[in-house]
Amino acid sequence: MEKKPMATLLFLFCIFTAASTATSSAVTFTPKDNFLIDCGSGAQTTHSDGRLFLSDLNSGQYLASQGRDILASVPSGNVSSPIYLSARIFIDEATYTFRMARPGWHWIRLHFYPFKTNEYDLQNARFTVTTDSLVLLHDFGVENNNNTDQWFFNEYLVNVTSERFSIKFTPLKGDPAFINAIEVVSAPDILITDSVSALFPVAQIDGFSMQSYQTVYRLNVGGPEVTSKNDTLGRTWATDGNFLAHKELGKQVSVSPTVIKYPEAGSPLIAPQSVYASAVEMGDANVAAANFNVTWNLDIDLSYQYLVRLHFCDIISKSMDDLYFNVFVNGKKAISGIDLSTLTGGLATAYYKDFIINSSMVSSPLSIQIGPWTEGTGAIDALLNGLEVFKVNNSVGSLDGEFGVDGNTANGVHKGTVAAVGFCMMFGAFVGLGAVAFRWQKRPQDWQKRNSFSSWLLPLHAGDASFMNSKSSMGSRKSQFFSSTTGLGRYFSFNELTDATKNWDSKAVIGVGGFGNVYYGELDDGTVVAVKRGNPQSEQGINEFQTEIQMLSKLRHRHLVSLIGYCDENTEMILVYEFMLNGPLRDHLYGKDLSPLTWKQRLEICIGAARGLHYLHTGAAQGIIHRDVKTTNILLDDNFIAKMADFGLSKDAPSSDGQNYVSTAVKGSFGYLDPEYFRKQQLTDKSDVYSFGVVLLEVLCARPALDPGLPREQVNLAEWAMQWKRKGLLEKIMDPVLIGSINLESMKKYAEAAEKCLAEYGVDRPTMGDVLWNLEYALQLQEASAQGKADDENKELAAASPPSAAVAPAAAATADNRPISPPEQSRNPAEVPVIDEHSGTAMFAQFAAINGR
Repeated sequence: MEKKPMATLLFLFCIFTAASTATSSAVTFTPKDNFLIDCGSGAQTTHSDGRLFLSDLNSGQYLASQGRDILASVPSGNVSSPIYLSARIFIDEATYTFRMARPGWHWIRLHFYPFKTNEYDLQNARFTVTTDSLVLLHDFGVENNNNTDQWFFNEYLVNVTSERFSIKFTPLKGDPAFINAIEVVSAPDILITDSVSALFPVAQIDGFSMQSYQTVYRLNVGGPEVTSKNDTLGRTWATDGNFLAHKELGKQVSVSPTVIKYPEAGSPLIAPQSVYASAVEMGDANVAAANFNVTWNLDIDLSYQYLVRLHFCDIISKSMDDLYFNVFVNGKKAISGIDLSTLTGGLATAYYKDFIINSSMVSSPLSIQIGPWTEGTGAIDALLNGLEVFKVNNSVGSLDGEFGVDGNTANGVHKGTVAAVGFCMMFGAFVGLGAVAFRWQKRPQDWQKRNSFSSWLLPLHAGDASFMNSKSSMGSRKSQFFSSTTGLGRYFSFNELTDATKNWDSKAVIGVGGFGNVYYGELDDGTVVAVKRGNPQSEQGINEFQTEIQMLSKLRHRHLVSLIGYCDENTEMILVYEFMLNGPLRDHLYGKDLSPLTWKQRLEICIGAARGLHYLHTGAAQGIIHRDVKTTNILLDDNFIAKMADFGLSKDAPSSDGQNYVSTAVKGSFGYLDPEYFRKQQLTDKSDVYSFGVVLLEVLCARPALDPGLPREQVNLAEWAMQWKRKGLLEKIMDPVLIGSINLESMKKYAEAAEKCLAEYGVDRPTMGDVLWNLEYALQLQEASAQGKADDENKELAAASPPSAAVAPAAAATADNRPISPPEQSRNPAEVPVIDEHSGTAMFAQFAAINGR
């Protein structure tokens, strides 16, 4: 009998604990300021979400009107809440003023329902709504906003910094202004961060905590509408079906909201669990390798920049590190190979990403796309859980129209000057047309034989200015412009490169990257080149084009791919490089049916790449950090000489002002990224060293740096290989083709170099000079071992053969069988002389017993 009360108490305790756990993520927010007014009503009104709105009678202290205003109401209507059934109508300017208890972010929601009264038809209302410093609505008419006969509300997020906050209604053109309900409610500080990633061009921009925003779209992707009743902050999340293009490409998925978790730095205030519990993923394409994007199209006003917030939560994967996918904004890649489980530390865990879209780079409709990441072996899928789009105020503090509260436009022009400016422009146009007509009458008889129509008709002849300000002839068939002063090499016309690549034949494509395609080309003089043509839809675009030219114009080295020339005719961005016959190093390690490299060849290739990186870090006038070291960016010529390539992500190293890093957004390739750089966003030359350490392991083990198709402990090559290295069993996972031909001491020294490169902290990693020293030493050990075997074989052969027959083989065995470099070709007059350097290998012959650094 005594046990039953104890059991009951224990049962109740378990229920209470479970309930507490289930609701732990349901964080509530209590606003310090919470002004809710049902305008025009005679009594307090309860909103559909349970919030109480004050009546006009109880909120009169907030309103100051300069003239007549009218209280109006209708008995019923097709509305979501009774707050829309009454309205206050203004004939003259009127202002609501609120005394704020706390500065910071506030929701401003203006509710409208244009019903008819005996005196006014609110569908014909036209008015402006402003705050002290912000234009919310300008020359606003219901008929122009597709909301006739419908209730709607506009939502704004404003950082209020003053003690008093005012909302002013100004009727226009003799028409009335009206409002059905007003909300001024405090919002959490975490909603908007000061620094946001910008796209097109990619950058990190500060100052967004002082901007104001209007909610344009807030979508619960793949799920039902989430009303203010189910959102702690009173937000409404609409369904996404009306915006999803080609609905057959997407498939809705959902889980119970209770399984959704938030990371340590996350919060349900960003978005509720119900938003993350549903998603749209790629549909069933019934093909072996699905490769398509799921697209949402959103109409926007092109006069503004936008904050786009994407919500993700991996509710479809069965295991970690299995889902990688891409995200595109307006056809340009915004996120490449995002791995949610790594970012959040688990499955079904909320994550969001913000982007600022510059007004000069947007188009309407704004398209958001998700698609598979095809570079790995994980699941071919992608998903999106939620989507928010906020309009950002312009430079004069307006969220609607070009004029600010003070009447100025974004370019500083006042309303009163617009008419005068327009008149002057029209007068100038007439004068210009008169001048053209006069010159036409005075044209020379042989004008058709002159250089161009514009040369005599217009007072000034301005030629096309290209990106590099080159003086090439745009229409010329041959271009022999050289820039010996800038080091950019030869300027090619677009026609020349079109001929060289056989009209950009798809069969001539030898590589594909984020910048665009790389084509095999042959110039008129027989020179074989690699032509990289920029893709106008690439998010890297002109930034990478500029960086590549700027870097390669000041670099010449035997182990760096040489830039021969460029073309920037019209909108084209094309770079021309020396052709590397044997392609990327990765192709000779795995994935291609090519003859395997010997251990000596691999060492020589790694040494060549290390020399190129060492020159970048120390040999240039200012050090350069490559930032994308990987086996696909190490190219091999016809003699298997290694050269570093692709400098589109490179950065100048910090100058000698005491700072040893560059603060920059994380760029690079998954599997090769320096974890310290990823955590701190502080780039150093030791980030290249880390990436090179991964390359060394890739060369040894002949497998990708990241392979999601493998068991979890084997996915990341660096982590997996270092586990075997610490066990002293690294030879167990090396490329099987090396077994029996590799000297274990050479491999040991090589593995030590790789391990030092992969140190967690950059300060513990060696310089590329030290890495080069160790690799040269590993090569010396391999060559000494091979020489010893050859000597033993020759002795055995000499003992079994007449003395005269033993001479020739012995002599042959001592020959250096390394690849012979081709003789130096005649130098192009535009090229900077190549920096010559000695190998340094021979010096190790006398130090065979010394350990490497």
